[in-house]
Amino acid sequence: MPTEEQVREALGEVLVPQVARTLTDMNLVRKIEIVDDTVKMTVASTALNPSVKEWVDSKARSAVEKLPQVKKASLEFVEATPKEVNQISRTIAVMSGKGGVGKSLITGLLAVSLNRQGHKVGILDADITGPSIPKMFGIASHPSGSDSGILPVQSKSGIEIMSINLLLPSEDDAVIWRGPLIAKAIQQFWEEVLWGNLDYLVDLPPGTADAPLTVMQSIPLTGVVIALTPQDLTAMVVRKAVKMAQTMKVPVLGVVENMSYFVLPDSGKRIEIFGKSRGEEMATASGAPLLSRIPLDPELAKLCDEGSVERYSSDALDELARTFTSVVASLGS
Repeated sequence: MPTEEQVREALGEVLVPQVARTLTDMNLVRKIEIVDDTVKMTVASTALNPSVKEWVDSKARSAVEKLPQVKKASLEFVEATPKEVNQISRTIAVMSGKGGVGKSLITGLLAVSLNRQGHKVGILDADITGPSIPKMFGIASHPSGSDSGILPVQSKSGIEIMSINLLLPSEDDAVIWRGPLIAKAIQQFWEEVLWGNLDYLVDLPPGTADAPLTVMQSIPLTGVVIALTPQDLTAMVVRKAVKMAQTMKVPVLGVVENMSYFVLPDSGKRIEIFGKSRGEEMATASGAPLLSRIPLDPELAKLCDEGSVERYSSDALDELARTFTSVVASLGS
């Protein structure tokens, strides 16, 4: 008689079309019953259209029937909402007090670094009126799904992404919405998208108004990472963002200073174009470590414009990955 572990391992090889993740990655397997040489599987039909369900049914039964001692396998679909299915280990929001500091860039770099370490990463682009994540990752396809949920779009390296720009007829279309509609869209991205099993990132909109407040109130955040640049004005606004997080009782996990310096290609000398670094000062003010100082890098800008941020590598990115992983590890499981 096969074991439940063997059956789950077999189902772990069955990919869900359109997202190229397995049934177990998507956390769709609800129940496994084994009686002698017969296996009955119960799978959530969340976000699966009829043709995908037919595919999953055929492939899952075929995979399990290949196991020794299994003569017959059957599959039953049950309804479940994405909110019931999703299993998110940690939810990390990237936040800034103002626009233009590279918050989405920091989100993208964090996602890339975590993905390279083998984590299952998703990005919820909560910046409804200024979404830039899809462009950075070179994604233009629309999400699929069914009446029961939406499937996120997968990047080249397997990062799950949901953004309002993926739902618009054209990426250049403006989202001219008032606060309540923006808040509703953010909640839908959290509750109605089938993320499955993930470690998770949220790209917050700038400021301390309705949209970031909605995220902090409706999404169970593990903590926030603060993005900033060296200017005095940014430092003042960052303090506001830190105080907002503290008021909402959301831990600040670390600070990342973007556009911190420029490296002269001939000599390797660092030039602080926007003034002296404020990273350590802001880290002290937030009570959290300085995770990394990201330089002005023409190569990074070029890759983002090309939709190829996943190809970027640098010492600063390695440092960000190392320090952030250390902070997350200190949180425990």
